[in-house]
Amino acid sequence: MRLIGVGVGPGDPELVTLKAARVLATADRVFVPVLDAADTGRAEATVGAHAAPDRVERLVFALSPAERERYWAAAGDRVAAWLRETGGTAAFATIGDPNVYSTFGYLARAVRSLVPVVAIETVPGITAMQALASASGTVLVEGHEPLTLLPLPDGGGEALDAALKLGGTVVVYKGGRHLAGIARALDGREAVLGAHIGLADEKIAELSSADGPAPYLSTVLIPAHRDGAP
Repeated sequence: MRLIGVGVGPGDPELVTLKAARVLATADRVFVPVLDAADTGRAEATVGAHAAPDRVERLVFALSPAERERYWAAAGDRVAAWLRETGGTAAFATIGDPNVYSTFGYLARAVRSLVPVVAIETVPGITAMQALASASGTVLVEGHEPLTLLPLPDGGGEALDAALKLGGTVVVYKGGRHLAGIARALDGREAVLGAHIGLADEKIAELSSADGPAPYLSTVLIPAHRDGAP
C-alpha cells in the first residue's frame, strides 16, 4: 500500500522525468488536483501523456483559505478509502515538485492519519523557477549567491524587501495579482515574469512590461546583482 507524490513539472509533458513517467504509467490509480470537478487541471493535462484516462481520478481543492481545509480533508478521506479498499499503489500528480509549495504535503498528512501503515514516497519534479530560468536564458544562481523563494499571494512587501537586501536571486511564487507592488519594491532592478510556463500560451517578459495582474501561479525571477550586470 503506497501513496506517491509525483512532480510533473511546470506543465510541459516533455519535462516529466523518466521516473515520474514510469510511476504514472504503472500506478493503480492516479489522483490529480483540480479546482472544479468538471474541469481538466494543469496536472491532469500533463498526466494525460503518461497515464490511461480510466486510472485518473480528480480531487477537488480550493484556493480560498476559508474552504481549503475542508477540501483537503475530503481529498484525504477519498484517497484513504481507496487505499483501504484496494491495498494498491496510488500516485498523486502535482505541478512542479511535491515538496515545494505543493498540495501533496497536506494530502499525505491527512492520509497517514487515517491509514498509518501507508508507505509515502515522492518523485521530484522540475519547478517553475527552473523552467522560467531556462526559458528566459537567466542564470538562476551561481557561486556563493543566496537563493530566496517567496510565496506572495497576499503581497508581502516586508518579506520581499528583506529578501532583496540579501543581494542574491529572489523568486516570487503566487504573486501574479501583486505585480505592481513587486515592481515598486524592485526600484528599477530587472526581473522576469513567467505565466503558464511550459504551456502553449506561455508568456515570458520583463516584469517592467506587465500592464496588469497575471495568473495566480505566475512566477517572478529577480536575478542576483553580478559583476558586469546592471
